[in-house]
Amino acid sequence: MKLELRGITKRFGTLTANDAISLTVQPGEIHALLGENGAGKSTLMNVLYGLYQADEGEIVLDGVPQHFAGPGDAMRAGIGMVHQHFMLIPVFTVAENVMLGHEQTKFGGRLDLAAARAKVREISDRFGFDVDPDALIDDLPVGVQQRVEIIKALSRNAEVLVFDEPTAVLTPQETDELIAIMRQLKEAGTSIVFISHKLREVREIADRVTVIRLGKVVGEASPHSTNAELASLMVGRAVELTVHKGPAHPGDAALVVEGVSVIDPQGQLVVNAVSFEVRRGEILAIAGVQGNGQTELTEALLGLQHRVIGSITLDGESLIGLPVRKVLDAGVGFVPEDRTEHGLVAEFTIAENLMLDRSEGAPFVKGGTLQLNYLNEFAEQKRVEFDIRAQSVQEHVGRLSGGNQQKVVLARELSRDLRLFVAAQPTRGLDVGSIEFVHTRIVESRDAGIPVLVVSTELDEVVALADRIAVMYRGSIVGIVPGNTPREVLGLMMAGETPAEVAA
Repeated sequence: MKLELRGITKRFGTLTANDAISLTVQPGEIHALLGENGAGKSTLMNVLYGLYQADEGEIVLDGVPQHFAGPGDAMRAGIGMVHQHFMLIPVFTVAENVMLGHEQTKFGGRLDLAAARAKVREISDRFGFDVDPDALIDDLPVGVQQRVEIIKALSRNAEVLVFDEPTAVLTPQETDELIAIMRQLKEAGTSIVFISHKLREVREIADRVTVIRLGKVVGEASPHSTNAELASLMVGRAVELTVHKGPAHPGDAALVVEGVSVIDPQGQLVVNAVSFEVRRGEILAIAGVQGNGQTELTEALLGLQHRVIGSITLDGESLIGLPVRKVLDAGVGFVPEDRTEHGLVAEFTIAENLMLDRSEGAPFVKGGTLQLNYLNEFAEQKRVEFDIRAQSVQEHVGRLSGGNQQKVVLARELSRDLRLFVAAQPTRGLDVGSIEFVHTRIVESRDAGIPVLVVSTELDEVVALADRIAVMYRGSIVGIVPGNTPREVLGLMMAGETPAEVAA
């Protein structure tokens, strides 16, 4: 099936998320839609899938204009979508999920589960998916759950499949398996739209690449283009993609974590007996697929988790039980994984955000009075030093781009006398230019002798930054390995294998 998007425009109030976007996907083609988070890729695909209605433009399938009032219309027309966050019911079986919304019944009005099982087996056998129709979704690995989403779409005769950031929750091995599946689908004649911001994957799988920046198509590229060429299209300027760092010269252990467990508000053990140390002048990166306890571990370090067992010390002083303010005052710099929710106050100015965790005393407050002149001079200095793109330090942070918001967080945290720097998902949602800047600052902190803990689900980022890598799986650390450990080994560890098991 040939898919054409002609002049698609979608607005949300004053924001134009898609601006007259046109592209064509040929039958049996893998067409990559490349762009940074927030570029408008997912919005465009939600228009295609009927979740949003375009303000202008049209969708054309095999020369026939379409009008989708909802996803049901899109599915009936042959459009299927595999969402970044799976649309599966955990307590249902594979067959029950596949038939959900398209239930077949037999005599007496009972659900025809046998027909659903047969459909799952037929598609699974055809593409070598190896999926048990009677397995509970909750018991399946993430990679297999994604296959169930693909089976759902194919069971409804999808001829155009949209994959929205499909590798975000996969290990490297699961990513390789998905790429193999996409190639099989292509050979079977299925047209595929592959949405991603990961250059490596786009170059490996795509037949053609359309690049979107700030809601507009800025060019079409060959998958044979270099990473630098694709990155410059995404950002609009030349970008240095390599992290330049010399060898580490680690000192003694500054942060020591011993036997730390975290119990969440529902009583679940989400971090299980984790132990590691971070030395002065080194970057320890914690790798793993999202949802394996990294968030809760980071929150435990900062005093944001209340049911923590074990020992956390910084330069011999315990951090367990301290309120967040005391942890920060102890010299911990913290870049949270969600900057808008936990790192900034959108309604405050840049200057006000730069003093958020130092608002109780000198140098910003003296005798209960805010020292405005000092604050503005400090903020202007940091605006220049950290290249925060804004007309004035009096501009509200909520009006800045994601990259500039992250620079405000970095400027605030790195302008203090630090004994530990913790950066959780430090480049999430940033363009490659901002990523380059953030990585440079992290390495500079290490080289200044500060112990640095980076928590990231981006394996490329982990490999580029880390001197040592700790891999988390289901709340535990399965191993700590050197920073130059091969990606294949790290991928197996992210799936739960220990270094000894990988070696064996």
